[in-house]
Amino acid sequence: MRRRIRSRRSRLRRLLVTLVVIACAAGLLVHVGTPSAQGVSAAPRFLTDGQGRALILDGLDADAGSAVGSGPAAAAEYDALGDDYARIVLRWSQVEPRPGRYDDAYLAGVVQRIGWYAAQGDHVVLAMEQDAYGPPPGTPVALAAVDAASTQAADEFWGTRGDRPDLRQSYAAAWVHIADYLDRHGMKGVDPILGFDLMDRPWGGSVQGAAFESGPLAQFYQRVIDDIRAVDPEHWLFVEPEAAATDWGMPSALPALTDPRSGGARIGYAPQLYPAPLDPSGSYSGTSAFMADRAEASWQIQVARTAARLDAPVLVGGWTVNDNSIGAHLYVDHTQALFDQMMVGSAYWSATPGPYSPWTKPGQPSDLANVLQTAYPRAVAGVPVEFDYDKGTLVFTLQFRDAAGVSGSTDVYLPPSDFPNGPQIEFDAEYTYAWDPVRHILSLTEKKPVPGTLHTLQLTPSTPVQNVG
Repeated sequence: MRRRIRSRRSRLRRLLVTLVVIACAAGLLVHVGTPSAQGVSAAPRFLTDGQGRALILDGLDADAGSAVGSGPAAAAEYDALGDDYARIVLRWSQVEPRPGRYDDAYLAGVVQRIGWYAAQGDHVVLAMEQDAYGPPPGTPVALAAVDAASTQAADEFWGTRGDRPDLRQSYAAAWVHIADYLDRHGMKGVDPILGFDLMDRPWGGSVQGAAFESGPLAQFYQRVIDDIRAVDPEHWLFVEPEAAATDWGMPSALPALTDPRSGGARIGYAPQLYPAPLDPSGSYSGTSAFMADRAEASWQIQVARTAARLDAPVLVGGWTVNDNSIGAHLYVDHTQALFDQMMVGSAYWSATPGPYSPWTKPGQPSDLANVLQTAYPRAVAGVPVEFDYDKGTLVFTLQFRDAAGVSGSTDVYLPPSDFPNGPQIEFDAEYTYAWDPVRHILSLTEKKPVPGTLHTLQLTPSTPVQNVG
């Protein structure tokens, strides 16, 4: 009987916390509009490659165990999804199983997996989780908040109570070791590793909101950035806001951070998206869909504001839906359209087979994989202005401006299910192109780019009797 009472109380507590968050979000969402309508006017920054091309990344979240385990597995993932990005989450406890002792065999395994992704032309971001406290993806913050042990562990990590050794310094040192290890293995500052996500889903324990983000979290990020830059001045360093509330569209108070590297700063912003009505596994229908849409609209505005404050490009660290829930595929379509509108890349959670994955078991794609597979610009030889893929009409449209110092082709992935014979191309300047029928990538090169010139590229499916072009 006591167990039943505790279970009911736990469910009630989780429900009340969720309702409070939704009510707060509803207050923020009364007049939701576009970021520009909400006073966000700064032009977004973009991640770029060695040719200066803007990168729009599309891929999966994986840990060192669920990341591809062979070259053929990496090829199979590309065939199913057409992705160009892997976000591999490392566990601090496996990087440093004992204080000051690092497991280089674990890192060697990670490097091997990175090589398999690289063979497919993928970019890789390494993230690290503290794996001791805090809400994992798809888990209401209430589950962690009501756990006294988790809260105490968080407080000890952030130094907000207790006299434990400086765990943050140990965590920073682990990142320095990772960066140094990669340097010694010839992977510094070049593809396939794009950068490091310094902490997956940080959570403040008893200190929450602005007090946490502008205090312990910002101080921690600055320390880790400074320490990594002593050994690695090249890779992008991504920071995340506080987990849970910001996932639901609440504001972030994360302040601007300083990158001590010479040249332009390479600090990226990596928020995650888990709207409260769908967190952890609600359906996307009726009131739930309405609230999820409003939460995503608020999230879009708050992400744009924080990215502008940080002067950072955005790469979404995680989003998901339970494939067994009502409206799951419609939610994927809507969220992909949102990311297109924002012109940001993302990693879908997760690569581990199951209801939140495009895999039913390793190497066997689910129906969700077909929905996740979408047209997107992998690399843009200029500054993106907007892009969109209408899954109903199968029309892909990209607008971009020519920019000085940018070379190479604009590369667009087109799903084989929608473009079995390649694309019909409409472009407003002289160009050459190459179509890869195996990888389903169009590479279009403008003959005489003029910095500042606005271009529109439109792609539609070619019929069997048409030539690509």
